[in-house]
Amino acid sequence: MSDQAGYVLTQATLATMVPGKDAYGLIPDGAIVVGDGRISWVGALADLPAEHATLPRQNLGGRLVTPGFLDCHTHIVFGGDRAMEFEMRLNGASYEEVARAGGGIVSTVTATRTASLEDLVAGALPRLDTLIGEGATVVEVKSGYGLDRETELNMLRAARRLAELRPVQIRTTFLGAHATPAEYKDRDDAYIDEICIPTLRVAHAERLVDAVDGFCEGIAFNAAQIERVFKVAQELGLPVKLHAEQLSHMGGTALAAKYGALSVDHVEYATEDDARAMADSGSVAVILPGAFYTIRETQAPPIAHFRSHGVPMALATDCNPGSSPLTSLLLTMNMGCTLFRMTPEEALAGVTRNAARALGVSDAGQIAPGFRADLAIWDVKTPGELAYRIGFNPLHSRIYEGAK
Repeated sequence: MSDQAGYVLTQATLATMVPGKDAYGLIPDGAIVVGDGRISWVGALADLPAEHATLPRQNLGGRLVTPGFLDCHTHIVFGGDRAMEFEMRLNGASYEEVARAGGGIVSTVTATRTASLEDLVAGALPRLDTLIGEGATVVEVKSGYGLDRETELNMLRAARRLAELRPVQIRTTFLGAHATPAEYKDRDDAYIDEICIPTLRVAHAERLVDAVDGFCEGIAFNAAQIERVFKVAQELGLPVKLHAEQLSHMGGTALAAKYGALSVDHVEYATEDDARAMADSGSVAVILPGAFYTIRETQAPPIAHFRSHGVPMALATDCNPGSSPLTSLLLTMNMGCTLFRMTPEEALAGVTRNAARALGVSDAGQIAPGFRADLAIWDVKTPGELAYRIGFNPLHSRIYEGAK
């Protein structure tokens, strides 16, 4: 995928997103040297080293360049849809009421179990293409709609297949502890022991898993049940993350922090103590405004506590068929700013530098030497404009691993 010969991007404003510099890590009239799929030099064009002077150049005409976007929380592999539940909620049913009535996650399980591997891939591709079309170069994909061994494995296989079909890095997350299937109704512990944990072991043996997740909530699993899964993940050397404090405060954030989770996601009901624990563990708070918006939540995540305690904040679409049918990171940025009063700089960091950290990806999310040449080139003058517009995509072009 990479351009082995090397080239230089010139006449651009660079939002490098390198921490510790001015806002956005801006470099006006900047240049980026790319070779072998990596960034080898970044700086002002006037300072371009002589050794790169003879490389081919591409004049970007003053456009803005950012790191390629990372969507660090998605469920884009699934069967069917839940448009009818959307209508139910608009007629007054809460997300929890829909779930307890047999809808929600479990309703998607039925459709996903009947889908073939090819069906799952075909269904996910349009969603992935939309993300790519807005500058995404890394996308996380979770399982969690199979809730039996073969379907969970098929979801992860489908996610791996996506990376073979599109120029994008896919990070897979095992989410077997997402819900209890109908055949294990009122037997949550048996499901964890008989299906979830054994399937995780098989998925790891097949090299299908990059991280392990769970849903700690009243309609899903409690902290003690999730911890059993986390202990196995730890044994296998896999990092963990957690859906926590979305609908209530269940203590999931403290558990995630205890295990040094890459991220704690949703966190609407997280407390200041939770923020302190996340700061101590280095966990990223993944903010998911699409779910907040779709289920008409009123409890906003504690952004001020995350700021004051230095917890890095990421933003993600949470693309899924029920609570967040969202495939736009640009809209996600706008929602983070409008609904939660995040700043445009925090929003851009949330889909670049901090999203990379939430995935444990060390060579993406910044424009810096040694990082992958994953770049998004925008028809805008300032980075704040990316979070400002609604329903408008100013992407000019996208570079993945140096390939233009």
